[in-house]
Amino acid sequence: MERRDYVLLVVVLLVAALTVFVDLNIEHPEWFENLQFWRPEGFRDIVVHQGLDLQGGLQVLLAADIADEEEVDAAAMETARQIIENRVNGLGLTEPVVQQQGERRIIVELPGVEDPEQAVQTIQGTALLEFIDAGSAPLPAGTLVYTTEGPPPAGQVEQPVIVPDAPPTPEDPLLFGPSETEDLTNTQVYETILTGAALEEVGLNRSETNEYEIPFQLYPDAAQVFASYTAAHVGQYLCIVLDKRVISCPTIQQAIPDGAGRITLGGASYDDARNLAIQLHYGALPIPLRLETVNTVGPTLGEISVERSIRAGMIGLSVVLFFMLIYYRLPGALADVALVLYALLNLALYKLAPVTLTLPGIAGFLLSAGMAVDANILVFERMKEELRAGRSLRASIESGFGRAWTSIRDSQVSTLIVCGVLYFFGSNFGASMVKGFALTLAIGTVINIFTAVFATRTLIRLVFYLAGDWLRARRWLLGV
Repeated sequence: MERRDYVLLVVVLLVAALTVFVDLNIEHPEWFENLQFWRPEGFRDIVVHQGLDLQGGLQVLLAADIADEEEVDAAAMETARQIIENRVNGLGLTEPVVQQQGERRIIVELPGVEDPEQAVQTIQGTALLEFIDAGSAPLPAGTLVYTTEGPPPAGQVEQPVIVPDAPPTPEDPLLFGPSETEDLTNTQVYETILTGAALEEVGLNRSETNEYEIPFQLYPDAAQVFASYTAAHVGQYLCIVLDKRVISCPTIQQAIPDGAGRITLGGASYDDARNLAIQLHYGALPIPLRLETVNTVGPTLGEISVERSIRAGMIGLSVVLFFMLIYYRLPGALADVALVLYALLNLALYKLAPVTLTLPGIAGFLLSAGMAVDANILVFERMKEELRAGRSLRASIESGFGRAWTSIRDSQVSTLIVCGVLYFFGSNFGASMVKGFALTLAIGTVINIFTAVFATRTLIRLVFYLAGDWLRARRWLLGV
């Protein structure tokens, strides 16, 4: 063996050891999980993330809530999609799917969601936060108001609707805006001093009275505006309004020069307070969205599908391994080792990437496994032809890999191009199943180049180096 062969052998062994370590169903050390710098803190568990069709969850379809004849701003829809994706990620769900479907719709898939109603309220709420000048007359919590920031349509009744100043609940629209049947009724228009776009940081704490509050920090430019306003309006009321409804109306005691403040939420629950903090942190939706459909997917069907898919996959892979061993004998046995390494590598990448595994994704993996065997067949058939032509064992091995490489390369590149087209289609037309299939197939194709070419060739060279003379006298072990 040459020096490069020893280097490749060490690389293959190290990759195999690391792969087995990642695939083990154990509690991995914290230092190892922290190596995943591309994933946020708290989301570094090394596990297989199951998609909506495997573990159940919620599928939500949102549509732009504007007139049919009105043109939808593509940039606004993309911004809304990104804000919704950030909100959903803030809920702590594993690998949600947020995709735009056509020009007016956004589809959201939430695997493993525990509280569907709460999740829908969080992703759908517009969360337009405003600080308004209430003058010398405070407004009770729950009052619906007109503001200079996007005034609501005209045609309201004369008397304002006042919601009692009571602890907000999920049924109380205090934290989630007015319902579809309510009208904004206050005929006075209040001046908006700042909006939620001025918030640089948003947190969530408990006050001394054990009530939840949201501390915030304004951007420097907004902080200057806030400082000038509070200095000029000491003793007056500054109301905090969410989606045109007053949350609180504190008195300005003194100038606030640093742009820091807090929003008190009364008796709000933790879930309500957290969801509001998430909405404020990631900004208001630039376009109103209405809820079109909500589909709940139970985990029972997913469990049955996973069980059957694993069973079918194990049977299929076992048949392939057995065929390679019987037909190609010793090279087939080495190819089986590489194929097992291939399967383990895929599972490890699914955990580390991470990849959300769905039923179409499992299909993509099984297809790529068949293609991995196909690459070995091209190599071994070329080796057999060279041996029958009277060439030496070493020359046949090198020729088999060398001449089969162009065919393997072209087939893998063609597959990756198709995967790219499918992934683009799935990403832009809301076909998440196609996207999952394309992703796992592409990952398997790339890994195939490593296992079917480099790993298998290194193993065959090692066997030839250790038992070359013995194999020359037993050519039947090479399938000839």
